[in-house]
Amino acid sequence: MIVQRVVSPVNEVESWTVLDADGAPVAPIERYLAYLTRIERSPNTVKAYAHDLKDWFEFLSAEGLDWREVRLENVGEFVAWLRRPLHLRDGKIPVLPSVEHHCTESTVNRKLSALSAFYQHAVRHGIDLGELLRTWQLAGGRSSGWKPFLHHISKKTPQSRRAISLNAMRKLPRVVTVAEVQAILDACDHLRDRFLFAVLFDTGIRIGEALGLRHEDIAAAGSQITVQPRTNDNGARSKSRASRTIPVSAELVRLYADYLHLEYGDLDSDYVFVTLWGRPYGRPLTYAAVYDLVKRLRRRTGVDFDPHWYRHTAATRMLRDGVPIEVVSKLLGHADITTTTAVYGHLSVQDARKSLEEAGWFTDREVQL
Repeated sequence: MIVQRVVSPVNEVESWTVLDADGAPVAPIERYLAYLTRIERSPNTVKAYAHDLKDWFEFLSAEGLDWREVRLENVGEFVAWLRRPLHLRDGKIPVLPSVEHHCTESTVNRKLSALSAFYQHAVRHGIDLGELLRTWQLAGGRSSGWKPFLHHISKKTPQSRRAISLNAMRKLPRVVTVAEVQAILDACDHLRDRFLFAVLFDTGIRIGEALGLRHEDIAAAGSQITVQPRTNDNGARSKSRASRTIPVSAELVRLYADYLHLEYGDLDSDYVFVTLWGRPYGRPLTYAAVYDLVKRLRRRTGVDFDPHWYRHTAATRMLRDGVPIEVVSKLLGHADITTTTAVYGHLSVQDARKSLEEAGWFTDREVQL
């Protein structure tokens, strides 16, 4: 099986599908991926689900199993299959515990989440699966199996949990230090590039949201930038479904003015970030162009960074400076504050020590040790 990119001839919407050995789409996967595309999940999300479901159906094929008749035990076997090195997945040779796993715990859990979503979609469309990947528990702990669609409207809302998962070590978000941010800004040859990374640092917006910015989104007088979910010619996307407005510094507004005056000139375009030193001239900047720029800046500065690290950096900086987490969540465009808490609700040893020192924990002692 292979994962194949597809583009609609009608509206040029990008999506992904999974093809079998004969080159035909795998029907149950295709139905689910088409559903994800219809509800406007990003192409990258659809692609990730395609790869996860490809693995599942390859496992089922190797075991001679029908996707509609598997049991929970088969899912456990799938986990073991994922962890095996690729050349040992046929199970003919025992794998010693010391052999490095092919998939990490986090990757396995992500694939299980994809399977769970896939089967929830299937059961809501009339396919009888029984209690396969998820169990439902009512308040009080009584297991109740699958519930009908919209059952959650009842007073006793079922809480869903995956039946199988691995303990995965949580990784702290990668951030860029102040010195590294300054080095990257100073290494930019053009004001456009400097302004792009300054926007990411000052606001914490996603790179796709930055590439989709229009001039009307930047209110210089009010020192604020509005992120609008919209269709963009360069394929840039905003994961947030609602618009949000973010206050920015006067320094960032001045950099924007310099960029317009010295480089943008009288170019007739709605987009803020456009191609100015190449072809096609005046077209909105693409993801590929940005990552080419990132590669050049990595070589110049010696800083190994990714544009998304700026988002983590901004969020971490806000929290360390005392901005309430609910405000940070709103500025980041998270649909739920639990997302913000899960990703950024951590304290490093240095953060904890600083808080304890400010509280006088180490100095204002009533007991002499």
